[in-house]
Amino acid sequence: MKTLKHFLIYGIIGLVLEVIYTGLASLLKGDYSMHGFTFLVMLPIYGLAVFLEPLQAKIYDLPWWSRGAIYLTMIWSIEYTSGLILGIILGSCPWHYTDPLNINGLITLKMAPEWFLAGLGFEHLHNFLDKMPI
Repeated sequence: MKTLKHFLIYGIIGLVLEVIYTGLASLLKGDYSMHGFTFLVMLPIYGLAVFLEPLQAKIYDLPWWSRGAIYLTMIWSIEYTSGLILGIILGSCPWHYTDPLNINGLITLKMAPEWFLAGLGFEHLHNFLDKMPI
């Protein structure tokens, strides 16, 4: 039951952060209404962060930059695989990167700093959730 609760919490937090991130990105492009967006199908994808919990226990003694690189790799793996699966099920992936650093439109190397930091932030969120009586 704890795993399911963490799955839902990660999914909801992921959706909220994506709306904030895309809203800020639209502001930087001159859209002062700061329209942010996400896709409902992202809730379970962000929820997959629950599978990073056992990994965190194994890599916690590594330097922060090593842990961040490992999380980045895992997040890209989840994003790429999820995009492939959604493409098969839905006929297209809800996101499609078009910048020169994209890989098959499913991931982009430009997002490395964001996913690196998200992975390290996940550690703090996971530690917080483990202390909560949920």
